[in-house]
Amino acid sequence: MARASSFRHFSPRLTKIDKVSLLEVIMKKFFVRAVVAFALVFAVSVPVLADTIRLKDGSVIRGQIVSFKNEQFTILVGSGARGRKSRITVYMEDVDSIDFDSTGNTTSTADDNNSSSSTYQPPYQQPTNNQPPYQQPTNQTSNQPSYQPPPTNTTTQPSTNNPAFFQINVKVRGDNASNGWTNSGLVVRRGQRLRISASGRVSLGSNRYATPDGLPNIPDRDKLMRNQPTGGLIAVIGDDNDDFIFVGRGRDFVAQRDGVLFLGVNEGNLSDNSGNFDVVIEAEASGSR
Repeated sequence: MARASSFRHFSPRLTKIDKVSLLEVIMKKFFVRAVVAFALVFAVSVPVLADTIRLKDGSVIRGQIVSFKNEQFTILVGSGARGRKSRITVYMEDVDSIDFDSTGNTTSTADDNNSSSSTYQPPYQQPTNNQPPYQQPTNQTSNQPSYQPPPTNTTTQPSTNNPAFFQINVKVRGDNASNGWTNSGLVVRRGQRLRISASGRVSLGSNRYATPDGLPNIPDRDKLMRNQPTGGLIAVIGDDNDDFIFVGRGRDFVAQRDGVLFLGVNEGNLSDNSGNFDVVIEAEASGSR
């Protein structure tokens, strides 16, 4: 009885209908907030798997886009097989298109034309024309010479058969950090030519030291390339690939698949190793041929 009297004292004009309406408004506000919070949590928790990012230089990256900040995409590359899993940062201006995997998208629109993936396209910018348009001279008589366009330079530049390369410097650790693999940060494409040179030496333990060419007289049944010298520099393209490449002090080859280039040491037991190789990678630029 005291609560009813107090309510009537502060709200003497609220009828029974007003009380019901007020209760419905409060319930709707709490319901809407709960739905919005659930939608945000669901949107963040849904992963986008197997995205395909195509760069303007022709490179292709397959992985999971985990964030976009300051006009940069952060991409998780690799499935973690054999420890070869890394993050790559790509600027938006270098991206040509992005194909999101259909398993990560739960909705579709009419603009997708019933396709299984949505594609990000950077905004098209109309090229600017800095040359003024040609204007026909006025009051031209028969005695005036007719307009002749300036002669074009038909001299062709001498072509060169030497493709252009860009350089990446990497320090390859000799120990078992990252499961014995060093991510070069280079995403290669199939058919791309690579030139790799290396120097330095690593300690293999037990007072043994190896150059990038390795030690041919040390047996090791656990090394990845049994027919190649122990402790030598090796490479592999992709995190799910076992087609290892012996690099040694230098190697020039053509990539047989797309993926991230990893470098390591050809030895089974890396736990007692130390030191690193200094590696220079020269990769063929896109469209240089």
